[in-house]
Amino acid sequence: MDQNLRQKLIAMVDEAKRVRSTLSADGSLFQGYNADLRAIHNSQAKTLADIIDQQGWPGRSKVGEDGAAAAWMIVQQAIGLPRFMRACRDVIEAEVAKGEAARWQLALLTDRIRWLEGRKQVYGTQFDWDEKGELNPVPIEDEATVDARRALADLVPLAEGVAQRRREAAQNGEVAPANPAGRRKDFEDWAKAIGWRS
Repeated sequence: MDQNLRQKLIAMVDEAKRVRSTLSADGSLFQGYNADLRAIHNSQAKTLADIIDQQGWPGRSKVGEDGAAAAWMIVQQAIGLPRFMRACRDVIEAEVAKGEAARWQLALLTDRIRWLEGRKQVYGTQFDWDEKGELNPVPIEDEATVDARRALADLVPLAEGVAQRRREAAQNGEVAPANPAGRRKDFEDWAKAIGWRS
């Protein structure tokens, strides 16, 4: 195992968490994609891209379960880099087949990409605030069978996942936006500008 690489990946995720926590505490986290956080996400994605180019995906056997999860988290947070996220999704899919990445990681990344592209998600892992101020999954493709897909991805049933996500939001101090429609429009404009949508 490459302990240096493992520690580097974990430290990067810890840094992003610290910044996110600070932004959450002062409320600015919930007012669009913060420039400081975006810079950290993009920088960490570039570092990970260099690692992948030089050594391949940092999977379980190379950096342990927590190191591999940290690498996945860096990808999951790189929402300003569509090509990078899409390329990593393909890499992670291959790594899942080899047992080097977790199925739930592929599921969450798949949903994140589909949501950013403006398509329905597959597993129900991505959430947003609705007009009533409730945190709910964004639209799900074939929602009637979502729990079967979630089971195959090692995810808890959707109802349990919703309850868990709402608890996390409350613990993190997340609050519904004052203007959900305006926030949604800002997000859609951003997604087009970044290249997620045409």
